[in-house]
Amino acid sequence: MKVIVSGGGTGGHIYPALSIIKEIKKHEPDSQFLYVGTANGLEADIVHKAGIPFRTIDITGFKRKISLHNLKTVYRFIKSTSLSKQIIKRFQPDIVIGTGGYVCGPVVYAASRLSIPTLIHEQNVIPGLANAFLARHVSAVAVSFEGSTEHFRSDNLYVTGNPRASEVVEADGQKGRESLGIPPHKKVVLIVGGSRGAEAINRAFVEMSDNISQMSDCHFVYVTGQIHYSKVKEQLADRLNNLTNLTVKPFIYNMPDVLAGTDLIVNRAGASFLAEITALGLPSILIPSPYVTNNHQEKNARWLEREGASKVILEKELTGQRLWNTLRELLDNEPLLDKMRKASLNLGKPEAANQIYQLIKRLTADHAQS
Repeated sequence: MKVIVSGGGTGGHIYPALSIIKEIKKHEPDSQFLYVGTANGLEADIVHKAGIPFRTIDITGFKRKISLHNLKTVYRFIKSTSLSKQIIKRFQPDIVIGTGGYVCGPVVYAASRLSIPTLIHEQNVIPGLANAFLARHVSAVAVSFEGSTEHFRSDNLYVTGNPRASEVVEADGQKGRESLGIPPHKKVVLIVGGSRGAEAINRAFVEMSDNISQMSDCHFVYVTGQIHYSKVKEQLADRLNNLTNLTVKPFIYNMPDVLAGTDLIVNRAGASFLAEITALGLPSILIPSPYVTNNHQEKNARWLEREGASKVILEKELTGQRLWNTLRELLDNEPLLDKMRKASLNLGKPEAANQIYQLIKRLTADHAQS
């Protein structure tokens, strides 16, 4: 199979694309791939390190209001669509897949105009501008959450889940605990502010850290983010020696294993991360980032909260006391925690990557027969 994949801007668009590529390779090792992104986007570095052939186009995103910038973007879109057609004709893919971000707009649209099977995947509850536009032109739309279905106008809509979920279901929770030296009989509370950390969550954690010793049956793992680690360690210096049930790390490289050994997680609400925790049935306290496009993270978090899998604290309402009270509310109420586990697991789609692969096979087979 020959596949063109496009998606970029954030890891939330790129890593699901790589998960789809990995799943196709698992079933069809001889498959060929081409990733189309932007030269300055995060995808340029990540895809290069993954060893996947990479081509670039010059495109920027639309603003959500009328502006001169949008006129320039229309010009770039037309130019990039033309270049994408050239790339597609040269590579001759069996299917073109978009995982979101403005870069996939001209690539997937060009493929649809060339009558090549196309698939887009939406990670967030509320679709981004690129996927909302492409939904009317593609062969199929795959979404991560049931709640996304009401936001798309498409007759070919499939709730597959996020392919990143498939990355964690085979993780080893015992190995994760052992890597951090956590006793097997203790509950694990993992607090992390995303891959780069979050200053607001760091501040709240430091404020509540004096209380941690009260919960000797729990072990707290706090991931600060590399750039915040030294500052947080300095702020905690006078109490770290007394907190035997606390581990502070700048980053965790074996995150799937650690997640699998966790009982309650505090985190941002990025789509890929939510796919992972629901695949594992993890209850959560979500603190959505207010700095993302279209406020996607709060909408993701509210969906989990409505389904009973999470508690949400907005960053503007976050304090050490508020975070501690919410933690105690859950950790002191095992029936509630268990109810949230079941709700989270009910939302999880651990077979997402395979479902997307099966959809790809169906689309390419139908095209071959037409």
